Amino acid sequence: MPPERVSPALRRADGTASVELIGILPALLLAILVTAQLAAAGYALWSAALSARAGARAAVVGGDSAAAARQALPAPLRRGSRVGGEGLVSVEVGVPRLLPLLPRLEVGASTRLPPGAGSG
Repeated sequence: MPPERVSPALRRADGTASVELIGILPALLLAILVTAQLAAAGYALWSAALSARAGARAAVVGGDSAAAARQALPAPLRRGSRVGGEGLVSVEVGVPRLLPLLPRLEVGASTRLPPGAGSG
């Protein structure tokens, strides 16, 4: 369709999609950041639970529960982690922050295995 036949209302709509995209980008980026931070918190909690279970298993068989729990943690979560207990092993780790401005959060888990549960 030649430009002279396009209605004036349609000509005024040129570029509105670009403006709308620029307007929605901050909200979209914030939603992605929040989702990724929640995933990082879930990863930290899952890792703490697995670590506590490994420590409790080591305690059941007479090993060093704290060393086993720390060894079971992924390397990025080991620094600053707190492990305690014998039989009841508790592990607390910091949640990885995607932005340095976010507050430091910690998650933790604890596990107690009954005697004999570690021997499969």
